[in-house]
Amino acid sequence: RMLSGYKPKNDVQDSYKILDLEEGCSLDEVRNSYRSLAKKYHPDSSSGMADSKAFIRVEEAYRVVLSDLAAKQKSDGGEEEEEQSKSKSLQHRHYLSFEGVGIGTPSQREKQYMQFRVDRATEQVLQYRQQRLESRCAGSDLSRAQDVRQSKKVKITQAVERLVEDLIQESMAKGDFDNLSGKGKPLRKFSDSPHIDPMTHNLNRILIDNGYQPEWILLQKEIRETIERLRKSIVASRRKLGEPMTLPEQKQWGRVCEQFAEDIRKLNKRVDNFNLVVPILSRQMVHFSTDKEMLRARKNYEAVVEKGSDSGTKESQGEEGKRFGWKSSLLKWFRL
Repeated sequence: RMLSGYKPKNDVQDSYKILDLEEGCSLDEVRNSYRSLAKKYHPDSSSGMADSKAFIRVEEAYRVVLSDLAAKQKSDGGEEEEEQSKSKSLQHRHYLSFEGVGIGTPSQREKQYMQFRVDRATEQVLQYRQQRLESRCAGSDLSRAQDVRQSKKVKITQAVERLVEDLIQESMAKGDFDNLSGKGKPLRKFSDSPHIDPMTHNLNRILIDNGYQPEWILLQKEIRETIERLRKSIVASRRKLGEPMTLPEQKQWGRVCEQFAEDIRKLNKRVDNFNLVVPILSRQMVHFSTDKEMLRARKNYEAVVEKGSDSGTKESQGEEGKRFGWKSSLLKWFRL
């Protein structure tokens, strides 16, 4: 015990005084005195003189007295046993067990070590209970302060509510709510979907009012505008070349078709990005085929050419009709 560095706070004489004992008393007297004082000062006892600090002093004095009695017994009759133990065990192995606590034979050291563990555990328990009591006191003070702040908040809130209610009643008495636009009509809470969350509905309404659009909506619009522009551009390029095409015009048309195929490939990449961000599977788009788009452009070109030829024939027929109509009207005039 002395080698472990465990040193009580009180000396031997003060310890005897605390236990109300005299030096030279027996071990039974020390134990009986400790039991009576423990019942008197222990914090968990029902005694009116319970005090944790006094109990800690009694505990330390009890340990000091026990160590003093053990030292006296050792000095009186333990020298021969110590010599025998030294001859039986090597010096460097003497303190490898029991945390270096105790003096004497292994059995004596084991008993002293067990008592040391009991004393240490008792002291730790007392320190823990003391800290717990102190934390409870501090927590009670903090809870009181929080209760005071909460009560102040409640009072302020109630005062504000009463003030608002008084203002509403005063406005109603003056007739400020008589000419409201929606008076007598049911509240229109959700105009789009009654199953949507109110917070989500309000957030969506704020975003829409400020011109916000989701990313997939913008991508979809961009893809549609791009494909329409490409379709119109290839039809316009084909009309510029004329019919039939010469050899230089055929080469130019081949370059136009290659550029159109490259534009379709880039557009399909945008379609892939759109399919990754669109939240609804039914809104996903398929890739645009270059062959189908070329065939579609050819049909549009033929339709435009036929429409132009039909309009040309109609115009020529109209001019001829005008000529013949003028001659017939002149003949009728001569006849008249």
